[in-house]
Amino acid sequence: MIEVILREDVPSLGKAGQMVRVKPGYARNFLLPRGLAFEATDGNRKRIDAEGKARDAKATADRAEAQALADRLAALTLNFSTKAGEDGKLFGSITSSDIAHELAAKGFAIDKRKIELEHPLKHLGFHSVPVRLTHDVHAEVKLNVTAQA
Repeated sequence: MIEVILREDVPSLGKAGQMVRVKPGYARNFLLPRGLAFEATDGNRKRIDAEGKARDAKATADRAEAQALADRLAALTLNFSTKAGEDGKLFGSITSSDIAHELAAKGFAIDKRKIELEHPLKHLGFHSVPVRLTHDVHAEVKLNVTAQA
């Protein structure tokens, strides 16, 4: 067994910056060539500490930026006008792709995969749709679906 310091999170092994013991073949053939880990030397420990501080600073900045975006999204209401039947059921549906397109038109570049819409919307009315900006920052986007005249 040899000790390595992980540069990135490795599933079922550990988090970035953590020192772990692995078999030599796993380190030599998988972790080291892919840049996922360094050998546990004093120089590499200092290097990983510096990378960890830079990663933490970037994560903090990204979290603050995502929270600001979440606050702006919370104040936004998207309006959709579509054909609907007499009972309020839509002739079609509103999907996460439609929501992402409308957000892009309003100046928000959000990937449709971040919109956590369980099922496409098929009814008129007000809806609240969650958006995952980062793994710990979520926002709610309000939608108003009305019948087309």
